[in-house]
Amino acid sequence: MEKETLEFLKKLKKNNNKPWFDAHKKEYEIAKNDMKISVEKLIASIAQFDKSVGGQEAKKCMFRINRDVRFSKDKSPYKNNFGASISEGGKKSFSPVYYLHIQPGNSFVAGGLYMPQPPQLNAVRQEIDYNAKEFLAIFKDKNFKKYFSGLSDEDKLKNPPRGYTAENPVVEILKNKHFIVLHKLSDEKVLAKNFLPNVSEICKSIHPLHKFLKRALDGIETT
Repeated sequence: MEKETLEFLKKLKKNNNKPWFDAHKKEYEIAKNDMKISVEKLIASIAQFDKSVGGQEAKKCMFRINRDVRFSKDKSPYKNNFGASISEGGKKSFSPVYYLHIQPGNSFVAGGLYMPQPPQLNAVRQEIDYNAKEFLAIFKDKNFKKYFSGLSDEDKLKNPPRGYTAENPVVEILKNKHFIVLHKLSDEKVLAKNFLPNVSEICKSIHPLHKFLKRALDGIETT
């Protein structure tokens, strides 16, 4: 990424209002294009080990910088980050995703399944319960452990989900409502020359998790 992209996001955080944004629209377009180019290269790189994302358009993977403030107390009109979700069906699909988040001081790479619908969630839990050894092996792989310590605990249940007991050997995993992993990136890593190769390697380590999740979701209909 270019240094100017992070600088723009820093300034946007301090001046999160429409008049300022309109006055700096050219800077935004340059920063947005930098993100777009990075996502294009990342898609091509990921497609080398995960062919399902091949052909995805960067602009369709990127999220709008405008915030939805309808139900938020924070009425700031813009996000202070650029985000892109790369998956088999695009950012609006229900497939596992590779996610790149660029934000000064809070950039990260994530992957997995976020906010699955009840049928998907049930299917994933069942697959993990039936094939716990295989699932746990993903987290023991040296390439995975290089970047991740385990699944995110975001929104994790306090009690076992319906149909499972506290004695289940993988009950702590089954309590998850999301099945995502996250690796933080410092600003220095975002600006480094090997930024994209590094992100690609992180995504490659996520791929075995995606294959497991996709198998669990095979045949599950979504609306």
